Amino acid sequence: MKVAIVTDSNSGITPEFAKEIGVTVVPMPFLIDEEEYFEDINLTQEDFYKKLMTGANVSTSQPNVYSVSEIWKELLKTHDEVVYIPMSSGLSGSCETAANFAKEFNGKVEVVDNHRISVTQKQSVIDAVNLAKEGKSAKEIKQYLLDTSMNASIYIMLSTLKYLKKGGRVTPAAAIIANILKIKPVLTIQGEKLDKFCQVISYGQGKKRMLDQIVKEFGTRFKSQIEKGNLKVFVAYTYDKSKADEFKAEIDEVIKHYGISVEYVDPLSLSVSCHIGENALAIACCECYKPEK
Repeated sequence: MKVAIVTDSNSGITPEFAKEIGVTVVPMPFLIDEEEYFEDINLTQEDFYKKLMTGANVSTSQPNVYSVSEIWKELLKTHDEVVYIPMSSGLSGSCETAANFAKEFNGKVEVVDNHRISVTQKQSVIDAVNLAKEGKSAKEIKQYLLDTSMNASIYIMLSTLKYLKKGGRVTPAAAIIANILKIKPVLTIQGEKLDKFCQVISYGQGKKRMLDQIVKEFGTRFKSQIEKGNLKVFVAYTYDKSKADEFKAEIDEVIKHYGISVEYVDPLSLSVSCHIGENALAIACCECYKPEK
């Protein structure tokens, strides 16, 4: 059985990497000053941050479900089934919309809400590709991704509250106080929405808190994955990769004692970036599928 894997650009999968691993990526639409753009089509990371940091009005939108269904139809001409892995339903309504539309495909399209975004969503897509190569059906792939969906963790340190304030997620007064005191919030994604983890007063303190927390989870919720050797660690960032590369070196020095290292350093998906802004830094980990030998 031939199964096609489809995701959206919230996964951070570039057109080049998509071609390399054989997946289809649905570009996320953005409205910037009332004009529509599509990630990795006519909106690069560089253009996005230039517009965001110069005060443009940036908002995300859902992919057009008709366009997504047309992609499914085209793939079903050469494949038996399709697995679609969009961003977490806790962060967007696009997953539910796609799931409802998939009902018209008589079981040939499986939409997976595996509660991930960015680097952890990317790993889910890679897992799906490996499962498909082993001949697993769309339902089997979906079940694996659902069973492991919550075995993921992300911590993100922000450099500013400006964008959360703009989106109404913090009060103007709280943003002003944080700016005066140089407070940097650290947020977390544990399967659903962005939530507060802690607040720090420096990049160094923030990196230490995030790394300490991930290592703590190595010995608790991810203990079995560490023992099985199927846990991967990632670094993500917005705008400035140099800080992320430094963080990777620091993380590798600590986690080498567990026999693992940072898998890759990726930019955070733009749908997250428009809410948290430039110069954010993140560490993430998740369970990954180990292909059969």
